[in-house]
Amino acid sequence: MTSATVVAVSRDGKHRFSKPEVPSILLREGWGIEGDAHAGVTVQHRSRLRRDPDAPNLRQVHLIHAELLDEVEAAGFPVEPGQLGENVTTRGIDLLGLATDTLLRIGPEAVVRVTGLRNPCVQIDGFEAGLLKQLVGRDETGAVVRKGGVMSVVVAGGAITPGDAIVVEPPEGDPRPLLPV
Repeated sequence: MTSATVVAVSRDGKHRFSKPEVPSILLREGWGIEGDAHAGVTVQHRSRLRRDPDAPNLRQVHLIHAELLDEVEAAGFPVEPGQLGENVTTRGIDLLGLATDTLLRIGPEAVVRVTGLRNPCVQIDGFEAGLLKQLVGRDETGAVVRKGGVMSVVVAGGAITPGDAIVVEPPEGDPRPLLPV
């Protein structure tokens, strides 16, 4: 079995689509990533602010699997870590197959709780025309498949750096599938 690791970390203090890679990020419990525009107790994503500015922020940390970047590159869309707006790029973990409320222990201290799927939007085609079709598709039953990673909240703070191990802790009870948040 391949061990799950952090490939890259990214953050941006401004609301832009892509986030630059940085040497490390610092997670704060209940807040998100220090210095990232999406950190906060309540919703920070612009589209969600318009709907309900007092809603809890279920999107403090965005994770994408590097295997997705490999897949879209094979389809002719070279994308680097952070360019799809994620904070943590992983390898060796099936993020999309996790259950809601799965805990991810990242590095020596940080823990995030997976809240749901990222719902890829048209901004992706603004980054690279045609890329959205690589991140949203349909399965054999016709159901929508969202591949844009998962969203999470910070339950224990700590620094995360590339190379850090990721340990998956499934939630107790019957697993609930991930839904868009």
